[in-house]
Amino acid sequence: MTVDAAHDTVLRDEAVDCLVIDPAGTYVDGTFGRGGHSRAILARLSPQGRLVSFDRDAEAAEYAARLAAEDPRFSFIKSAFSGWGEALAAHGVDQPVNGVMFDLGVSSPQLDQAERGFSFRFDGPLDMRMDQSQGPSAADWLAVAEEEEIRDVLFRLGEERFARRIAAGIVARREQAPLTRTSELVDCVVAAIPKRDPNKHPATRTFQAIRLYINKELDEITQALEQALAYLAPGGRLVVISFHSLEDRIVKRFIRDHSTAGKDFFGNPVGKVALKKVGKAIRANREETARNPRARSAIMRVAERAA
Repeated sequence: MTVDAAHDTVLRDEAVDCLVIDPAGTYVDGTFGRGGHSRAILARLSPQGRLVSFDRDAEAAEYAARLAAEDPRFSFIKSAFSGWGEALAAHGVDQPVNGVMFDLGVSSPQLDQAERGFSFRFDGPLDMRMDQSQGPSAADWLAVAEEEEIRDVLFRLGEERFARRIAAGIVARREQAPLTRTSELVDCVVAAIPKRDPNKHPATRTFQAIRLYINKELDEITQALEQALAYLAPGGRLVVISFHSLEDRIVKRFIRDHSTAGKDFFGNPVGKVALKKVGKAIRANREETARNPRARSAIMRVAERAA
């Protein structure tokens, strides 16, 4: 089992450059995936440094176990990243950390595995769960959700303008037989959309919306960011890579809200800020996007914990 970190890990060097400010510090990789960022972080740490990674994916845990056997500075916690701070304390890491990073969304290996049900490109079980041992699958939810609920999820989380048509098509289709395969959901979407974007598969937004809903991903992001305020040491770095506008909007707003002081009646700054924005948003360069098309939509934001 190997990791092709150079190919799959988006903004690897840029993220580690911004994150690792003290080679002897303690760091958190909240989204281990296949270990690309974690390995790059470890390469920058001194023998005194420490890295703790999180992921709720079972296969990610297998990759992490191999890395933990190779490097005593690394440890892994199989958990959603929304509770990373509390989980650190429960596992004996009680000091503030020097940096935490999140590479949001679904990983390339997950997308490429038909049996995970994340991709509209491959036929497979309609699952979409990050942790397949927890909660209802996409098929389970689509079997019982009201048409109005499906429409709301597609519009709100997928920004799908044909959400009403697609939701109606899904409900009509399941009355004949349950939707259990990704190809069946794709057929519903394609049949419902009257006008297609030539540069985007018609099921892109629907699959994104259902995946976000099933895994409660936007709530997870909000909870994970809030813990940075409690568990980052002064000067510690928060690094977040997002892949679509809903994720990035949450990150951007969080950094803005916590790096802007309040004002009194006369417009004078009041109180202390919790974060300091570090530089501008960073995107992948041409070389990386040519090598890895998934990097085209990536945007990285960085903040520093104020003293």
